[in-house]
Amino acid sequence: MPRMTELLREHPVVDGHNDLPIAFYELCGYDLDAHDLSGPVPQLHTDLPRLREGHVGAQFWSLWVPQDEHAVRRTFEQLDFVRRLVERFPADLELTSSADDVEAAIKAGRIASLMGMEGGHSIGESLGVLRVMRALGVRYMTLTHNNNVSWADSATDEPVLGGLNDFGEQVVREMNRIGMLVDLSHVSADTMRHALRVTSAPVIFSHSSARAVCDVPRNAPDDVLETLARNDGVCMVTFVPAFVSQRYVDWIAAAREAVPDLNPLRPDDQVKLSEVYDVPKPTVTLDDVVEHIEHVRGIAGVDHIGIGGDYDGCPEFPEELPDVASYPVLFQALADRGWNDTELAKLAGGNILRVLRAADDAAG
Repeated sequence: MPRMTELLREHPVVDGHNDLPIAFYELCGYDLDAHDLSGPVPQLHTDLPRLREGHVGAQFWSLWVPQDEHAVRRTFEQLDFVRRLVERFPADLELTSSADDVEAAIKAGRIASLMGMEGGHSIGESLGVLRVMRALGVRYMTLTHNNNVSWADSATDEPVLGGLNDFGEQVVREMNRIGMLVDLSHVSADTMRHALRVTSAPVIFSHSSARAVCDVPRNAPDDVLETLARNDGVCMVTFVPAFVSQRYVDWIAAAREAVPDLNPLRPDDQVKLSEVYDVPKPTVTLDDVVEHIEHVRGIAGVDHIGIGGDYDGCPEFPEELPDVASYPVLFQALADRGWNDTELAKLAGGNILRVLRAADDAAG
């Protein structure tokens, strides 16, 4: 793929979401001496050699923690891990915040490291904590994770507010004021619409796909994608099988109904499930991801799309996209479908860098 190698060398991938921090915690308790990320770490989807092979120029590291009374402390611990990770590998990684920082790091041959909080529970209902997180370099906050917060409805919880309450609107406005990107992945469709009405800056979906292609609440409906284009935001398409393949989603639902004691999303349970449930798991492919990218482009336009793989955030990925080394395969598939170099450069990182700049410009 010489064309993709040249293209991604000049316009490397800026990926919107990678869960290495929580995956590394679960692997070894944040112990950077336990597993050397400068070499292969097969237990993970992410290490430095594979980031280089995948032509990743900048990565938003996700700060995700359980939604409990320790969430704020644990989020600071994840932030500390990212900072220590960057300090451990100064020749490869650079902590960045702005689009200019990202471009300077890439020019210097390093992978720009940005941070995003995955869930409004990480601020403990405090605008002061939100401001401190931004001061420490956190560039986006996903308004919810899988459960509601008191001020915003999640996509995968029972709706309570029908979007945001008054404090939720305050959160969005304060994020605009301090230059923190509003991330609408994980929130309900009504919360998406409400936040888009309130925000004065472009928003993002850090790792979501198209609901019209795969009908799950984690994905963005077409009317939201249309509004996103008018907002000048960006939807960073994810690779998670349960969000990109309707066949896979339908199989999960049928398997849960047939064998309710097993979770078909857990690898260990999948082995047990195969012994008692005779419907084989569908294969999720590169084509499934490409279909979402093409759909988001068709609805929102090529200026409003990016990539948010969600590596190390779920146990399995499409067979041609197993880890962070896989991005050139995806870009070659799009080139084969007629995407030109300018369009691929926007997808790779140009669009999200534009949104970062817009957030800084809108900050007061």
